[in-house]
Amino acid sequence: MAEFVAILDFGSQYSQLIARRVRENRVYCEILRHDTPASRLRGLQVKGIVLSGGPAGVYEDGAPRCDPEILRLGVPVLGICYGMQLGCEILGGKVVPAAAREYGATVVDLRPEELLFRGLKPRTTVWMSHGDQVTALGQDFVTIAATPSCPHAAVRHSTGFIGLQFHPEVTHTIEGRTIIGNFLYLICGCKGDWCLTKFVEEQIEETRRTVGNGRVVCALSGGVDSSVVALLLSRALGDRMSCVFVDNGLLRTREREQVVTTFQQHFKLDFHLVDASRRFLERLKGVVDPEEKRLRIGHTFIDVFKETVSREPFIGDPARGIPAVEFLAQGTLYPDVIESRSPIDAPSATIKSHHNVGGLPKELGFRLVEPIRYLFKDEVRAIGRELGLPDQIIRRQPFPGPGLAIRVVGEVTPERLRILRDADGIVQEEMEKFDLYRDVWQSFAVLLPVQTVGVMGDKRTYENVIALRVVESTDGMTANWVYLPRDILTTISNRISNEVAGVNRVVLDISSKPPSTIEWE
Repeated sequence: MAEFVAILDFGSQYSQLIARRVRENRVYCEILRHDTPASRLRGLQVKGIVLSGGPAGVYEDGAPRCDPEILRLGVPVLGICYGMQLGCEILGGKVVPAAAREYGATVVDLRPEELLFRGLKPRTTVWMSHGDQVTALGQDFVTIAATPSCPHAAVRHSTGFIGLQFHPEVTHTIEGRTIIGNFLYLICGCKGDWCLTKFVEEQIEETRRTVGNGRVVCALSGGVDSSVVALLLSRALGDRMSCVFVDNGLLRTREREQVVTTFQQHFKLDFHLVDASRRFLERLKGVVDPEEKRLRIGHTFIDVFKETVSREPFIGDPARGIPAVEFLAQGTLYPDVIESRSPIDAPSATIKSHHNVGGLPKELGFRLVEPIRYLFKDEVRAIGRELGLPDQIIRRQPFPGPGLAIRVVGEVTPERLRILRDADGIVQEEMEKFDLYRDVWQSFAVLLPVQTVGVMGDKRTYENVIALRVVESTDGMTANWVYLPRDILTTISNRISNEVAGVNRVVLDISSKPPSTIEWE
C-alpha cells in the first residue's frame, strides 16, 4: 500500500471505529497490537500512527505500553484518550485520576488555527469517556483545546505527537470526521488512494488463496451480512460454494419464506434449507442466562452444519478427487468481534459473546472464512450495492444471529416466542409506515420476564410486558434512541395490547448505547 496508517489497540471498544473513520477518508489502515515495535512500523513505511483509548490507567501496574521509539519515527502520532495520556507520560507529562470524571457529550473550546481543527468553530461538542487526565505538561507541549474540568483536552508536542482526551471516532463528536480527515490529509500528508472496490478484489483473491481447491459451506441467514459473504464467495469459488439456511425456530414472522424465495429463485445459488427448530428449542429449555443462550445456540449451529455437510451433496466424491467440505463461511462483522473479544489479543473487555464468535465451540471441525470480519454494517451495505444485492436486503435492519432468543428475556418457550413474534410483527408493520423508517437502525419488540396487573373488559388481568426498542446508528457501536411521533407509539401500543394474547402493557426503552447495548441480552 502506498499509504498506510497504523492503529495501535490498547483495548478500546472504539478501536475499529477509528479504522472506519480512516477508511472513510480512503486511506488504508490496520489495527495492530499496542506493543508493535517501532522497527516494524518503520518497515511498513507508515504515514501516521494512532494510539487508541483503553480501560486501564497509565499509572497502573501492568498497564499496556507502546514502544516509546514510535514517538521518534518522524511521523505524526495521534493519541486518543488513553493514547493521549500514554503519549504525554512518555514525553514527560503527568497523568492522575481526574477530580471530576467526564462521560458523554461535552462542549470544548479549541484553537481553530491548529491544522487539526481547520474548518472548525472555536467551540464544538465532543464525546468524553475518561476518569483520568493529564495534569502537567513539559515545555515542548502546547495546549490546543480545553473544557472547564479538563484544562488539557487536546495537546500538541514538538515531536509531532498530538493528544485528544475526547473521542473523535464516535458519531457523538460532531466534528470528529473533520478532525480525523485533517489529521490524515493536512498533518500526515495522505492523498487517499484506497476504496471498498479494492477491498472486494482483495477479499476475492484472499478467499481463493485460502480455500484453494476446497469447498465452502456458507451459513446464510438472509440478512445483508451473510448475503454479501455468499455473493463474494460465489464470485471467488463458483460452484464450490453452497449455502445452508438453518431455521432455528427463533425467526421473525414470514422470515423463512422470504429467505427461501430470495435465494432459491432470485440468486439461484446452491441453497439448502434445514429445519432444526425443534432441536434448538429443546437445547434452550430451562436456560435463563443470556451468555448460556448464546453459547448453546452457537454450538447447536455447528452441530447442525456438521451433520448437514456430512451428507450428500457436501461430502464430495473421492473417486473424482473432490474434497469434503473443510471451510465454514459466516457473515461476522467487527461489532460482533469487538464485543466478544479483541481480534488481535488486545486488552479489551468482553461485552457479550456473539453466537458466531464467543459462542463457537473450541473444536469447530471447520476452518472459518470471514471476509467481512473487519467491516461495519454501512460498509457491508456499500459492498452489497456494488455486488448487485436488491435494496430490500441491503436496507434490512440488523437481526441478531441468536434471533428472538435474546429478545425473550428469560426462558425461551414456544408460548413466549409466539407472544414476542406476534408483537414484533406489529412493530415491523407499523414502523414500515414511518416516513423516516430508512433512518432507523433497528426497531423491535422485547418480551420481559415480568407480569403486571391490567384491566380488560372490566376484568383484572395479570399478563406480560412488551418493551419497544427503536434506535438510530451508523455502525452499531454507538446508538441513540429514536423519538417517535405520538401517533405511531399509540398505534403500536394499542395493536399489541389488543391483538397479542397474553400482553397487557407496552413500555418504551429510551436508553442509548452506551451505557446500554442495543439488544437486551
